[in-house]
Amino acid sequence: MSDRIARAALSRLSEPGDLRLRGVVAELGAARVFDLLREEHDVRGVYTDVAERLRGLDPERQLQEAAEHGIRLLCPGDAEWPLQLADLDFAGPVNDRGGEPLGLWVKGPLNLAEVVSNAAAVVGSRSATTYGADLAGQLAACLVEAGTAVVSGAAFGIDVAAHRGALAARGPTVAVLACGVDRAYPAAHQSLLDYVAKTGLVVSELPPGCAPTRLRFLSRNRVIAALGQGTVVVEAAIRSGALNTAHWAGRLGRVVMGVPGPVTSAPSGGVHELIRTGEAQLVTAGEHVLELLAPVGQRLAATPRAGEQPTDRLETSTRQVLDAVPVSRPAETRSIARAAGLSTAVTATALVTLQQARIVERHDQGWRRSTGQAIRAPQPLTGESAGGAGPAA
Repeated sequence: MSDRIARAALSRLSEPGDLRLRGVVAELGAARVFDLLREEHDVRGVYTDVAERLRGLDPERQLQEAAEHGIRLLCPGDAEWPLQLADLDFAGPVNDRGGEPLGLWVKGPLNLAEVVSNAAAVVGSRSATTYGADLAGQLAACLVEAGTAVVSGAAFGIDVAAHRGALAARGPTVAVLACGVDRAYPAAHQSLLDYVAKTGLVVSELPPGCAPTRLRFLSRNRVIAALGQGTVVVEAAIRSGALNTAHWAGRLGRVVMGVPGPVTSAPSGGVHELIRTGEAQLVTAGEHVLELLAPVGQRLAATPRAGEQPTDRLETSTRQVLDAVPVSRPAETRSIARAAGLSTAVTATALVTLQQARIVERHDQGWRRSTGQAIRAPQPLTGESAGGAGPAA
């Protein structure tokens, strides 16, 4: 029996992330383990648990029927197998689940290994707010436009917003399910998953026909975390399942990122705790995610700056003079110099500089702040224009 047929059978017999079965397969090989189970050998107690599922099992037919529906089984060692999944063998168990998958059932036209060679997971609350859903979509669009695929779980809320954001930007997205790839869960996302299967990839450890369970969702989360170079959490309450994905990402040594919400927002409480404890780095835009995923110093996000004002580059003495110039009623140069605490000559020079920049205006009665908008940056004064300012005041 081939390794692929055996793994197809074992994926039907076992639960995703079953460490006991993963251990015996690593030791004896998938084909040998399946042969022993068919011969009713109780390999470390596995047979007792899978005996009911063994009855009538036909893995060859299962593979054939899957292929007829455009579904393929990937196994470790395949060219399309993502090598980063092997990191799960060193991440330790969570809730007695873990380890590299025995195989992945995949539907879609793309090569999984190539797609996730540069990918980020975007996950979060099913009960997303408009704020969270909008941000997830914007992040996903920014990522795929930069060549980074988006991985998520196709659930309500943040997950579906991330998939839609990636699709809207015409980028690749990978939906990792806790049921067979031939099933839509939730059912409301049937059309979305159909579209992802045509343009991206739908992935699951579970063979076609399997239904989702709570534990399968938790096992699924480790695959999402392992496929991405980092995981972004957009909205997650204190007990959100998305935090499980973030913890898996941390165990795997991946970058964990969190998008903050209002400090009073319960849907963001779990994200805030990740940031507060240092488990996640704060991000507010796709550019921040791209910076953290890239090699150090290779892709730096621009530092946000306010628009430059005409007064930003004034020298200190000129600023002192400007602060002393009245807003409405004009004042003479000597009066402004006294208020600024500077000499009349320095004040006169500064006033001409400010006048050239249209920040102050000169009147018969003296100087005051300009009523118009400054449109020119201050220009350095020549000695002649500086010297002529005093007498005209």
